[in-house]
Amino acid sequence: MKTLLTTLCAATLALSTLPASAADKEIAVIVKTVNSDFWQNVKKGANDGAAKLKGYTATFQGAASDTDLAGQVALVENAVNRKVAGIVLAPSDPDALIPAMKKAWEAKIPVILIDSAASDAGKNYYQSFLATDNKKAGELCAQALIDKIGKEGKIAIMSFTAGSGSEIGRVGGFRKYIETHSKLKIVGTFYSNSQMGTALNQTTDVLAANADLKGLFGANEPTAIGMGRALVQSGKAGKVAAIGFDGNGDLQAFVKDGTIEAIAVQSAYMMGHLGVTTVADVVAGKKVPKFLDTGVVMVTKKNIDKPEAKNVLY
Repeated sequence: MKTLLTTLCAATLALSTLPASAADKEIAVIVKTVNSDFWQNVKKGANDGAAKLKGYTATFQGAASDTDLAGQVALVENAVNRKVAGIVLAPSDPDALIPAMKKAWEAKIPVILIDSAASDAGKNYYQSFLATDNKKAGELCAQALIDKIGKEGKIAIMSFTAGSGSEIGRVGGFRKYIETHSKLKIVGTFYSNSQMGTALNQTTDVLAANADLKGLFGANEPTAIGMGRALVQSGKAGKVAAIGFDGNGDLQAFVKDGTIEAIAVQSAYMMGHLGVTTVADVVAGKKVPKFLDTGVVMVTKKNIDKPEAKNVLY
């Protein structure tokens, strides 16, 4: 795992004075939505991490959907009102959660971000950000697609929630690499809002509208599953190259049968585990990295049964 350490912000220093008296205190883990295996794996990591921390418990909540920003804000504000020991947050939007994060900071409740970044306006209100380097992961996906189909032809990007921190980095990295290193034409970017059925319909439509489409990129778990199912149902599996993201059982099956060429798999478990343990470190006055890259593994049919893949698949 590669780590990137930067200077702690003033907010971290202020919070480092918090008393280490969080016995029997709650760490609130608040994610975008609970409706995916990815977030359930974050939950597993958080629970395992909390079990190793004396005097702490972890709770796990998510909004109704990736686009339910008001719902996620309410969850954070409720956690602040409960005076939790700390908050582990995967913000669905880089700006919408900042006022709630500020309330936590004012209450001297540490906030650890996972998966998706906040904008620069929120940098003083969180102590550490634990995530995949999404820009780099997007570049790896683009490289894998070019390696499979070459540098000319048409491709489509099947994305998830426009404007979320992980989407900006991941799809932005993919698009920039494609534009810089090939002459591939991107016929469209489609947003499923992390709804598998929407992604299936969108992929079916783009395949029908572009008979000469050579490749697809499905940028998160439900979107990639919908993409894979559309390829199978349209008879295009193995004929149109596809790169996915995340690593649940459905996506693993698509890799094994050749529907999807490769999947970029994050360590969701590690995000949850490190999230709660980093809260405890901040409360105890320990220094923590401002950013920690939790890593990504490109999983293909060749390595899917090897330890490097098994360690991150779920």
